[in-house]
Amino acid sequence: MTLDDLKKEYDKLQIKYGAKELDSIYNGGCDKNPDICFVFMNPTGKNIASDKNWMGRKSPWLGTKNIWKLFYQVNLLSDNTYNQILSKKPKEWDYDFCDYVYEEVYNNHIFITNLGKCTQIDARPLADNVLEKYLDLLFKEIDIIQPKVIITFGNQVSSIILNKKIAVSENRKISHNLEINKKTYKVYPVYYPVGNGIFNIDKSIEDIKWIIKNEIGKEE
Repeated sequence: MTLDDLKKEYDKLQIKYGAKELDSIYNGGCDKNPDICFVFMNPTGKNIASDKNWMGRKSPWLGTKNIWKLFYQVNLLSDNTYNQILSKKPKEWDYDFCDYVYEEVYNNHIFITNLGKCTQIDARPLADNVLEKYLDLLFKEIDIIQPKVIITFGNQVSSIILNKKIAVSENRKISHNLEINKKTYKVYPVYYPVGNGIFNIDKSIEDIKWIIKNEIGKEE
């Protein structure tokens, strides 16, 4: 099974749980033993690739700014790329620039995905039972790429993936074991750093830097 094989399943769930006028957003980055797999919640219509007329890659956070600040602050995005992102309006993200950004994501050995691939018009919260529909598919995704470490953003995503109640505030810099297909992965819950969670971005940055240093062996 490949990542491309999963797209049909994501698209079926988009019809059922997402906005009918938008497409699923899949994933992107290093897909062979990345240092870190970052798992966010679900995409929104702010991602320019969710437009049905978009013929390029359908990866997370295309055409947005805030999340790239996080990756820049934890040294996973270059000055040049970050400055270009800050200077561009959403519609100025063309296919080549999207590929350029994700080539850098790839070269930094990280993989970016969402638990739910069902794109919504806005950042409305999704019920647990909707996100749970994607859990087996996410586990297949993880089994395909086999990351060294997994970082999950927010209480809801972390709790669903780990199948136990997780409060990020009580689990900072604490790993939890997740077994998928007889392989055990370390999962670190981290504060959700955008939207209503923007006030916690500094804590997210601090914790991710710590994880990179202690799990991946890279200095800040």
